Amino acid sequence: MRLKLQPRTTKTKKIVLPLLAGMLVFTVPMANPVLMAPISHATAATTVTYKLVKNSETMVTSGVKEISYSWVPSSSSQKTEVMHVVQVDLNNPYVSLNVMGGKNGSVNARQSVTAMAKETKAVAGINADVFNTTGDGAPIGAQISNGNLLVSTSQLKGMYAFAVTKDRQPMIDNFTFEGTVTADTGASFPLAGVNKSLYWADPNKTNSHVDALYIYTNAWTAPERPTGTGTKPTEALVVDGYVTEISIDKEITTPVPANGYVLRGHGKAAKFITDNLIVGSKVGSDYHLTSLTTQKTYDPGSFQMLVGGHTILLDQGKAATFSRDIAGVSGSADRARTAVGYSKDGKTAYLITVEENGGRDGVSLKELQQMLLQLGVWKAVNLDGGGSTTMVTRPLGETNVALTHPTFYGTTQRLVANGIGVYTNAPKGEVKGIVASGTSTLFVGQETSYSLKGYDTYYNPIDPSGMQPKWSINNSVGTFKDGKLTAAKPGKATITVKAGLASNSLNIEVIGQDQIDQLTIDPNTTSLRPGAVISVPVKARLKDGRELSVPANSIKWEFKGFKATASGGKLTIDSVEDGAQYGFAIARYDGFGTAAILTPGSEQSLETFENPGYPIDFSGLPGETTGSASLLTGIPGHESSQVLDLAYDFTNGTGSRFAYANLNAMNGGINVDGTPSAMTLDMLGDASMNYARAEFVGSDGKTVLVDVAKKIDWSGWKTVRIDLAAAGLKGPAKLTKLYVVNLEQDQDERALQGEVAFDNLTLQYPPKPFTPVKPTIVMTVGKKTAMIDGKSTQLQTAPFLLNDVNYLPLRFVTETLGAEVSWDNATKRVTVLRGDSMLELWVGRSEVTLNGVRQKVLAAPILKNNSVYVPVRVVTEQLGQKIDWDGKTKTITIH
Repeated sequence: MRLKLQPRTTKTKKIVLPLLAGMLVFTVPMANPVLMAPISHATAATTVTYKLVKNSETMVTSGVKEISYSWVPSSSSQKTEVMHVVQVDLNNPYVSLNVMGGKNGSVNARQSVTAMAKETKAVAGINADVFNTTGDGAPIGAQISNGNLLVSTSQLKGMYAFAVTKDRQPMIDNFTFEGTVTADTGASFPLAGVNKSLYWADPNKTNSHVDALYIYTNAWTAPERPTGTGTKPTEALVVDGYVTEISIDKEITTPVPANGYVLRGHGKAAKFITDNLIVGSKVGSDYHLTSLTTQKTYDPGSFQMLVGGHTILLDQGKAATFSRDIAGVSGSADRARTAVGYSKDGKTAYLITVEENGGRDGVSLKELQQMLLQLGVWKAVNLDGGGSTTMVTRPLGETNVALTHPTFYGTTQRLVANGIGVYTNAPKGEVKGIVASGTSTLFVGQETSYSLKGYDTYYNPIDPSGMQPKWSINNSVGTFKDGKLTAAKPGKATITVKAGLASNSLNIEVIGQDQIDQLTIDPNTTSLRPGAVISVPVKARLKDGRELSVPANSIKWEFKGFKATASGGKLTIDSVEDGAQYGFAIARYDGFGTAAILTPGSEQSLETFENPGYPIDFSGLPGETTGSASLLTGIPGHESSQVLDLAYDFTNGTGSRFAYANLNAMNGGINVDGTPSAMTLDMLGDASMNYARAEFVGSDGKTVLVDVAKKIDWSGWKTVRIDLAAAGLKGPAKLTKLYVVNLEQDQDERALQGEVAFDNLTLQYPPKPFTPVKPTIVMTVGKKTAMIDGKSTQLQTAPFLLNDVNYLPLRFVTETLGAEVSWDNATKRVTVLRGDSMLELWVGRSEVTLNGVRQKVLAAPILKNNSVYVPVRVVTEQLGQKIDWDGKTKTITIH
């Protein structure tokens, strides 16, 4: 999420500061797992209320709990969201909160929350302040660690901060920075800040560094102090209170020692330096924070920690008016959120995140406020959200933190400016308990091992060596021996481990097909030809919103139209049936099926970049975008071939940004013969989360933009398939560009610099298009005679009417429509293959799956007289037919 701070028109170089925004989760009183007080969402149709349900609770360390909640709607049309809370007892003498920062204490060397926690030995943590992704990466707000001010506030309206004082009292307030630098001549000058990136100050959007004096300490590790200000600095290096070096109109290159700092001035501030400071002279500085709500001043040393945030969310136990425009942080949209708050008595702090991943959308800031109110939070502030939202906690008995829930990217964590860490200084205690450690969610066929962990009376890990674990499981969901489980069937079970007098249990689940809402295959090619090796990763989206990768050994494959061998998530095609228009690679998990539709059309190499014979050049938008498009050899992974390398730098400029590799621009692109249905290419990813696209010009002169990757979320080489038919490309055509996009919306979610590469562009051409059989079928309820295009035919069984629903004989209808029908007696499942669609139905179940997506239907199929009957609209409408019903004659007509 991003907040755009737009500068006013000026001769000074402009910059856009995208900020991140976060989402808050709510905590509930421990004695009550369900908060029944509803909030409502008025819609045109109904009012939806929500309740908060506690899913789980576990200790992290003495005084710290990690709790998971579901935000459950009263209507099934709304999604259940998931929130996570680290609840901290500020009265516990062994627990403290502090700011986690960049590498080695830097304020601008961003790193992941996990890396921060490991570096500082935190037992839990969340991401915190918004930060400037187009500049140095320092936080926008203030940062105080152990009473030391590392970054000062920005002069921006409504930017609240969270703090804990030395006497362990939490605070959320809107602070401003005030300071003075005094020379031994007695002259003084206002100090604008400490370790600040460029920003555009409210209310007049002025350049923060014009005519301003700043302090930069050794915590500032960026190359410039700072980048992009458009001002020449005059600097003085101060060590132990004495000036040791002065540089006019350029930066000092001497490293800043721990006992020193650089005074950086411009304009009037530069004149102060040159008029009053000389090498060997004494200089002093004094600064403090002032509350804009109470006007009270605070010495930084009075705080244990302080970290900047965004808008206030709650105040005095009520939803607060947003103190800053929330449009720039997607505040009205559903996104992942991060927040921090505390209780009315000031004894409990809450670190909060809301998930956005897979089928979970996150929440708006207004909904987040309602969650916090139900929790009973007294005051709260919004932190950086969206792709930055991250929570880590140390599982009980473990020595290191781990992701508490998926990030927006899955397991990938964005590098952020800072975070809030939770720390323990508890002494070593006596053995309190043991933990069964291992995976809690499995798929049938998956094998996993469980290990014994131990913890002491302060819930901190202890060495479990010497303990003799004895393992057991209470439900036979698979083979379990010596702590190793091979899952064999769906269900829930409890694994128990005992060591001496201590015991612990872990609840596990083996996912069953009833939990799956959608099963998808993402083949890297759909070319149906002997010898083809196709990568076929399978993902399951569960009804509760989780999106999980299904292990390859948990999938059973069926092949229609060809023969193949499946191994390790790849299919090797052995042979293709003569005349096959489509091949169905059907993946089944626990009986739930989906299909990759393969076609035996021809393939043609478009470009290998070995000897292109035409110019390739780079261009970028806006004009500040820089980069290169070049042919390179020796790239790891494709060492033996020449590839198209595209490097880009979006650091400068505003708005959406584009880096183009232009292919044969003088002649309008490279020729694409015929009308291909797809293109595959090998792409080297840079994990930038940017958008990769290709541009074609069709025979109709229209430009067609196609997605290569909506998120470049991988590193290394990957084969990518582009669906040209779905994009509407009309051939013959020309491929004009391969390019990378960094869109303005949520720009902070993506890297501004990177490098990708392309190789082996191959076109796939379709077979003759599927021509569906289009008969007119007329049947009459109770009669075994039907008419097909006016010709009479006998039915083995007659249609019938039951509970105002017309039932038709499935096999007769589908085969007349040109479909292939198969029956699985064990599961009472019917599979209908027609063209490029796979429809599956079950006797007695009011749902079907179409190409792997579960759908509800009005009534269930029925087994009668050894024949399957289906409600008339189930099959015919799923297969794209029109139905007419004549109630007088009880006649059903399928067109």
